[in-house]
Amino acid sequence: MEHAGDGTAGVTVRVGPLSDDSGFFVADDGQGIPADEREQVFEKGYTTSTEGTGLGLRIVNEIATAHGGEVTVTESEDGGARFEIRGITVDSS
Repeated sequence: MEHAGDGTAGVTVRVGPLSDDSGFFVADDGQGIPADEREQVFEKGYTTSTEGTGLGLRIVNEIATAHGGEVTVTESEDGGARFEIRGITVDSS
């Protein structure tokens, strides 16, 4: 997966409900995001790629906020990145 590295290894992405039913998560088993960079990923222009625009997570955060939600980033169970979106419900039907 190009976004997660040099393209030689696959990354598994999981999506599911938060345990307290307050929203959902998107998690992967990639290299993760260092704790001291987690707030920066939502800033306009932040990217770790020479080809990235630094707009993707900023847009995700703005959409969630516009709908009364909140996005936070932490470490997944597998050591990758985990984004938790709270305050926005998803109809799974």
